[in-house]
Order: sequence, then structure tokens, then C-alpha cells
Amino acid sequence: MAGVVIVGLAIAVGIVGVVLPVLPGALLVWAAIVVWAIAVGSTTGWAALVAATLLIGGGQLVKYLVPGRRLRDAGVPRQSIVAGLVAAAVGFFVIPVVGFPLGVYVEERRRLAGHVSAWRSTREALRAMGLSIVIELSATVLAAGAWLAAVLS
Repeated sequence: MAGVVIVGLAIAVGIVGVVLPVLPGALLVWAAIVVWAIAVGSTTGWAALVAATLLIGGGQLVKYLVPGRRLRDAGVPRQSIVAGLVAAAVGFFVIPVVGFPLGVYVEERRRLAGHVSAWRSTREALRAMGLSIVIELSATVLAAGAWLAAVLS
């Protein structure tokens, strides 16, 4: 019973980590379910692990494909996205959350030479980032639900 509570707490922390990207949330949820499935060793446990793997793995793929396409359709070039990701990596240690939009804005301001156009691209990048979080959160919560259903069965 204590093991299930610990796994449940790890899953809850992982879900929070998806929304507040301090921890690799989806990976933590998946790892907790792996540990639980190995400890339980039942068919239900392995089925929950397969479901969680498909959900989280699929969510990881979709969270990059869908927002990336949306950014391309909005005309935000790859170099601006890369600048945002680099700034996000630096910003993670300096000023969390601000790095990505600031990097996109600075690169778009340089590229487009205007605040209005740069801000439009930055807003699209923020929407794409939000969509990415919603996709990952949905997949992770569904995986947690598969685990919970297996525990309760």
C-alpha cells in the first residue's frame, strides 16, 4: 500500500512538472509507472505500463509536431524558434519562463526590424508553447488515469 502511495505522489509531482517545467514531468510519471509495473508484475500492471507508454510517447511526438506546424503556418522561422529555445535554456537558470518568449522576440525584432511584427510572432510562439503544454498535460493525465484504473481494478 505504501508503494502505491509513493508512486501516486511521484505521478502527482510529475503532472505538476508538466505545467511548471522544473522537472521532466511526463518522464517522471512514466518512470513511476514503470517502477510500479515491475513491482506488481501482473498482467494489469504491464497493460497499464503499455497504455502509459503509448499515451506519453504519443503525446511527446504530438506536442512537437502540432505547435511546430502552427508556427510555420504563422511564418515564424526555425531560427527564431531556435533562438527562443536557446534563451529558454539560459533563462531556465537565470529567469525561468521568460527566456523562450524573450529569445523569439529578440530574434524576430532583429529579423523583421519592427516591434509590431516581432510581437505578433512572439504571441504565436507563446500560443504554440501553451498548446504544447496542454498536449503533454493531457497525455500525462491520461497515463495517470490508466495507472489509477489498474490500481483500482
